[in-house]
Amino acid sequence: MTLSTEQSGHQTTAIKSIPQEAFDWYDEYAHGDIDRRTFLSRLGTLSVAGLTLSVVAGALTPNYALAEQVSFNDPDITASYVEYDSPNGHGKARGYLVVPKGVDVNNKAAAVLVAHENRGLNPYIEDVARRLAKEGFIAFAPDALFPLGGYPGNDDEGRAMQKTLDGAKIEGDFMDAATLLKNHEFTTGKVGMVGFCFGGYLTNSLAANMPDTIHAAAPYYGTPAKSNLDQIKAPLQLHFAELDKRVNATWPDYEEALKANNVDYTAYIYQTANHGFHNDSTARYQEKNAELAWERTLGFFKQTLNA
Repeated sequence: MTLSTEQSGHQTTAIKSIPQEAFDWYDEYAHGDIDRRTFLSRLGTLSVAGLTLSVVAGALTPNYALAEQVSFNDPDITASYVEYDSPNGHGKARGYLVVPKGVDVNNKAAAVLVAHENRGLNPYIEDVARRLAKEGFIAFAPDALFPLGGYPGNDDEGRAMQKTLDGAKIEGDFMDAATLLKNHEFTTGKVGMVGFCFGGYLTNSLAANMPDTIHAAAPYYGTPAKSNLDQIKAPLQLHFAELDKRVNATWPDYEEALKANNVDYTAYIYQTANHGFHNDSTARYQEKNAELAWERTLGFFKQTLNA
């Protein structure tokens, strides 16, 4: 299968005025390749008509007041924080569990594991979990930062915290979360997974390393698993951003491996989109592309997990 291209969503005039270099530098900053001082210094070299440095920097950094699409008080869902044992990770872990109204031991539902970016369980990812629950799935979003006290309420601090943790143990926490969902008394035993950025990598990795647990996987701009690609059984729906050079460079070899192992996959690339285009809390968000990708993801899970 080949990548198909979609048109970008509408952007405001101000956001359109931000040069692509600024988005590229933010991606470097967000992934730890440059520090905040270097990021701001580079932004200061840009000539952006009508926009100050503070406006550009503010547009590129998250504003989580914009990210809530489903309220935690929505009557159709019940949300709570749940601690669980994680012998393959940090011993103890915690996540955000969202259950649709009416789901119980007598009326079970499929589950979706939600994997966050490289900065912990922020409000955007919690909202993604609520969106899934509104569609009838039990959603669970672990917080990799729980061993350090949890997401600190600030992405810069969260990113620095997550960088200090053992990546293998983070992965173990998510693997044990997948097992929890598979065995949960409210679930059908069918488990899907969606993740963004670092969470996209985790989604690819769990599909490869837990082939009997993950029944469908939808990574957004995630790099491939480091091993066991030949073990993938789940169908994959992969989402890429056209301008995301770092992640897209890994796709040709990944696609070749998927083809060689007869994996059922569909991949999409979204035109003029940047890494993080689904995240509605920053200027990288593209509404039309994000909604199309999410519509596809929901349809994918309904087809694969509810069959």
